[in-house]
Amino acid sequence: MAATRNVVVIGSGPAGLTAALYSARANLKPLVIEGLEAGGQLMLTTMVENYPGYRDGIMGPDLMSEMRDQAQRFGAEFVHGNVEKVELCGAYPFSVKTSEADHAAKTIIVATGASARLLGLPSERTLMGHGVSTCATCDGYFFRGQEIAVVGGGDSAMEEAIFLTRFATKVTLVHRRDTLRASKIMQDKARANPKIVWMLDSEVEEIRDTGKGEVTAMVVRHNKTQARADLPVAGVFVAIGHTPNTSLFRGQVELDQNGYIRTHDGAKTSIAGVFACGDVQDHIYRQAITAAGSGCMAAIDAEHFLDNIPEHLATV
Repeated sequence: MAATRNVVVIGSGPAGLTAALYSARANLKPLVIEGLEAGGQLMLTTMVENYPGYRDGIMGPDLMSEMRDQAQRFGAEFVHGNVEKVELCGAYPFSVKTSEADHAAKTIIVATGASARLLGLPSERTLMGHGVSTCATCDGYFFRGQEIAVVGGGDSAMEEAIFLTRFATKVTLVHRRDTLRASKIMQDKARANPKIVWMLDSEVEEIRDTGKGEVTAMVVRHNKTQARADLPVAGVFVAIGHTPNTSLFRGQVELDQNGYIRTHDGAKTSIAGVFACGDVQDHIYRQAITAAGSGCMAAIDAEHFLDNIPEHLATV
C-alpha cells in the first residue's frame, strides 16, 4: 500500500473539486479519485448561467475543467477510476480501494453526489442539456415564453412545475398514475396555478427532436385507453427523484431514511475523520454553488481534524 494520504477525496463534481482545491491550498496534498463519471452532473449540462463569476455563463464541462485545473495547480493529485470498497470502521487509517490500488487515508471527503432518476428513454440522454433537464432551478430560465413539460407526481415535481410557470407559457405535468404522490398542500398549490395542465395516468413514450438536436415534442400514452398524443414542447423536466451514490458507505456511515449521508456541525459524518459534501448529503438545494460551498466546509473540517487527531486514533 502506498504512503498514507492526509486527504482522499472521492468524487470530482463541484463539491469534490472545491474540497480538493482548499485541501491543496492548505498543503495537504489531496488525492482525488474522480469516479467513472468524472466532473459529475454538470458534465451533462450545456450553459450554466447561475454560477457566480461568469457574467455571460459557462458551459458545464468547461466549468468542471477549470475547477479541476485550479485544484491541480495547487497540488491536488487526480486518478481516474472508481472506488470499489472503503473500510471506515475499526482500523485507522482508513482504506480506499480501487481496481488499480489501495490507498490509506487519514481523512476521507465523500463527494460522490446523487444521480437523477431518468425515464429510460433512448432519446433522454442524447437530449440531456438540449431540452431535457433534471433541474428547473438550473435551466428554467432558458424556456421563457415556451411550452414545456414536467414528468413526476411527487412534491419535487409540483415544486418544479410551479417554479417553471415563471418562465413558460404552459407547463404540462405528466404522471403515470391517476393519483399524485405529492402532499395535499403542494397539489393544491399546483392545481391553483392556471399555467399548469394535467396529464395523469399517462407515460412519456418518446421525446422527439426531429433532427434539430433539441426537444421539439414528446409522445404521451394514456395508460387506460392506450391513446397516444403528440405534444409540442420545447423542454422536458424529469422530476422523478434522485438516488444518492452511497452504496459504498452503507453500514459504515450513518445515512438518513432516503440513503443520503447525515452530516452535522458542518461536513462531519458519524465517523470521525470522514466528511461529506455536495449532493450525497444534500437533497434540498442540489446546486453547483451549494455543492462547492459544502466542499469548502469539508476541506476546512478535514484540516482541523488533522491538526487535532483524536488520541485514540493517533496511537493506532
